[in-house]
Amino acid sequence: MASITDIKAIMYTEKSLQLQEQNVLVVQTSPKLSKTQLKEVFKEYFGVTPLAINSLRQEGKVKRFRGVIGKRSDFKKFFVKLPEGAKIESLAV
Repeated sequence: MASITDIKAIMYTEKSLQLQEQNVLVVQTSPKLSKTQLKEVFKEYFGVTPLAINSLRQEGKVKRFRGVIGKRSDFKKFFVKLPEGAKIESLAV
């Protein structure tokens, strides 16, 4: 069962802010979350049923810091299309 803690962050980039004008919210989650689980989270916690959900799996980059090789964590990015007029007050910019 998915919960609100599965959502790691709401992405606020230049591209995601342009998508918010079209009622699309960009959400970063753990790689194990599925589209149906994310839809249940939006219904239960925000009271909004998404019209469409698209997902993107992002591999973590390999980075070098002071000669030590490390890897950023993998994550999943979801593009959640909200109904017209639906706003989530706690996530508004």
